[in-house]
Amino acid sequence: MPSSPAPIVPLNSSGGRRLYEQADELLTAGPAVRVRLPGGVHAWSVTRGDVINPLLANPYLSRDPRKQRSGYQHGDVPRLYRWDNVVSMRRTSDLDDCSRLRALVGDAFTPTRIEALRPVIKATVTDLLAALARRDGTEPVDLRTDFAHQVPLRLVGELLGVPAEQRSTTLTAIEAVLALDGGAEQDEARRYLFSAVETLLQTRPRAAGTDLLSHLLATYPEGDLLSATELASALALLIGSGSKATTALIDSAVRELLTHHDQRATVRTDPARWGDVIEETLRLHPPIMHLPLRYATQDIDLGEGVVIRKGEPVVIGFGAHGRDRGIHHRPADFDIDRADKQHLAFGHGLHHCLGVPLVKLEAELALAGLFERFPQLALACDPADLEPQHSFINNDVIALPVLLGDTP
Repeated sequence: MPSSPAPIVPLNSSGGRRLYEQADELLTAGPAVRVRLPGGVHAWSVTRGDVINPLLANPYLSRDPRKQRSGYQHGDVPRLYRWDNVVSMRRTSDLDDCSRLRALVGDAFTPTRIEALRPVIKATVTDLLAALARRDGTEPVDLRTDFAHQVPLRLVGELLGVPAEQRSTTLTAIEAVLALDGGAEQDEARRYLFSAVETLLQTRPRAAGTDLLSHLLATYPEGDLLSATELASALALLIGSGSKATTALIDSAVRELLTHHDQRATVRTDPARWGDVIEETLRLHPPIMHLPLRYATQDIDLGEGVVIRKGEPVVIGFGAHGRDRGIHHRPADFDIDRADKQHLAFGHGLHHCLGVPLVKLEAELALAGLFERFPQLALACDPADLEPQHSFINNDVIALPVLLGDTP
């Protein structure tokens, strides 16, 4: 068995300005590179698509830190808490559990169900744009806070069927869990979330509605329902990760179109091209760059002298694949006419995100509505001055100041 000596590369949340540069470095360094994560966790970073795809199908790669990490304690690495301490079909469940959870939730994300949300999303976008239109078009507006983030959050009530009187509490609870990095505050936020979920379940047991929660409660036999822990984690995943992905996608697409006027003109002339805008944005600016953590349950030989030893953690660099020079010509360029826009922005295989069609539909309707309502939309700062989120995981800006200009 070959050995795996390799340098340790820091992969941390000190700032996002090297996110792409570091992804490029990791891509060229080999099939896997040893990295150091926040909290002193050492792991293998895998960024190449030709390595990621077979690795994710490897039966010796586990998602469950409770079973695989030596000395695991709940919340023992605060900065990785939200990624490594939830019971989630995408993040921390292995094959049997994940298959069960996906079967429970998958039916709620059929094309028919997603398409049925189109008028709801359009109404949400229209309402948000109307509120923006009442602002002074000559004064900067934070489009991330006032629009991109609001689109998915406003949708949550319809998607999950949360009663109007409970939406504020439920959203606040989930946002609190996602906003913190661990410790006593994180535990308190999780208790708040479980209380909100319990109230929600007690209020509408096995309700006969068309929303996702009704589907989960009413479709399956009593003994096959999600546990309270799984349901709370599923809600956090759907609302938290889904909203962050949609927000980041809208932010990145707006940034690119406001700095590529020819492509902006193309898509405004031909609205059918919004799909190309979205795929090219996901390729170039994936909402998630690195996703922790998986664990080797046996030695895994990746070739080229690299072996992931039993028990060692792995970070999958899903976002790097779309920027691979071995796959894409001039990968750092934004080009909606690019023939091959392949990416792994939403994962691969069993752990591919079920909510992708919804995220894309939200982004398409939001972007089309935004540029139609505000044809003079412009950045209110130099693109280089936009502050990225301080994360090696999430890929977005902290704020997106724009000038709305006059409305037609």
